[in-house]
Amino acid sequence: MSLDEHLLKAIDEPLRITVAGHTNTGKTSLLRTLTRDARFGEVSGRPGTTRHVEAARLLVKGRVLLELFDTPGMEEPIDLLALLGQQASGTGNEDGRARIRRFLETEPAQTRFEQEAKVLRQLMKSDAAFYVLDARDPVLAKHRDELEILRLCGVPLLPLLNFVADPGAREDEWRDALAGLGLHAIVRFDTVAPTQDGERLLYSKLANLLDAHSNTLNALIASHAEDAHDRHQSALMLIAELLIEVAALQQRVSSLDAQELEKASVTLNDRVRAREQESVERLLSLYRFYPDDIENAALPLVEGRWQQDLFDPYTLQAMGLKLGSGAAAGAVAGVGIDLMVGGITLGLATAIGALLGGGLQTLRHYGSHLMGLISGEKILRIDDNILRALAARQCHLLQALESRGHAAQHKIMAADAADTVFAGQRLPASLRQAQANPDWAHEANTKPSFEFEDRRQYAIDELAQILATKTDTK
Repeated sequence: MSLDEHLLKAIDEPLRITVAGHTNTGKTSLLRTLTRDARFGEVSGRPGTTRHVEAARLLVKGRVLLELFDTPGMEEPIDLLALLGQQASGTGNEDGRARIRRFLETEPAQTRFEQEAKVLRQLMKSDAAFYVLDARDPVLAKHRDELEILRLCGVPLLPLLNFVADPGAREDEWRDALAGLGLHAIVRFDTVAPTQDGERLLYSKLANLLDAHSNTLNALIASHAEDAHDRHQSALMLIAELLIEVAALQQRVSSLDAQELEKASVTLNDRVRAREQESVERLLSLYRFYPDDIENAALPLVEGRWQQDLFDPYTLQAMGLKLGSGAAAGAVAGVGIDLMVGGITLGLATAIGALLGGGLQTLRHYGSHLMGLISGEKILRIDDNILRALAARQCHLLQALESRGHAAQHKIMAADAADTVFAGQRLPASLRQAQANPDWAHEANTKPSFEFEDRRQYAIDELAQILATKTDTK
């Protein structure tokens, strides 16, 4: 469903929804998940954590479409229902809403039943209510009495079964009990691990109860679908950009001395890990989570690989050399640099001539690289298996973020590096191109040319499309 701007303009006022239920059933957790705000309210295992009504707003295109009100838990529904029954004696055919209003004016509403009164006052001002149930709890008399009290307010109730993913959930028992009370429209919604279409189903069920507000809820559904799509595409681009830049990373080493090799390896490790951490933080922010929501173990020690072959097809293509030419054909056939003795073969000499013929732009990007190889300098770059492991970690994180509710308390664990993407297959062409283009690392002091930047962006776009097939959770 796409968002209809005309539909949005036809909405006059926001829809007001009270979130009610017994203590410690996950009401605040629901608000965190629906607002994608992991810091909304206070979530605790202690009963009665929420003591006041707290409001949250959902906006679409800058307009408030939905107001959600988190209310305290109802702690003494059995005694309150009994009191309401006593107060009703001799009042004739007084309807439920009148009974609730009269109760709210009495002394018990200010003292013993203060928390329940806060819930009822808010519910009387709302268009509907989510009645949140912990599906792991047994069905007790207090739950039936709660529902009876809430129904007196004359506001549509949509029971929401929370924690249904838990093995101890008693979903069938709750469905039977709610059906016995005439409540057949029920939503399964796990605030810790909501399904991908959980919000859509929640608002669709609510729209069935509130026909007059169907435009508002349909606009909200469409907006959330667009937001989810845009977030996913942005995440894929972030991951693709990380992989392209890491693939392009290179560390120069002037000799094979053990200490210098160790120093170069440490430097390369630090660069990769810093770039991965930056990507993780950007993904968390995109999905409105926080750095302390993830247990991010470091990548294994980055394995270096000597970049001795200047003449792979992608380097040649980047240099502007035609693969069918004599110079390029000779290089690809294996005629290259004799690094062990520091000599120059005929293949290299021919390739140098072709490089010189490529013009100033080609020399600017590859001249220093070529001269380093001629002088015996080595270039350390990231091993293909590390790129595979890095891709796996990022794809795993993306899938975890998209299936995680903002009420979750456990930390996200980084993927095992052994669980790789592109396992058993050659790296995608876009990553192999990046390995031949050190400028794509974007760490140089000089800004890359438009030509190089365009090719780099094309490679990122291409890799993002490939990654989409690796993160499809539907």
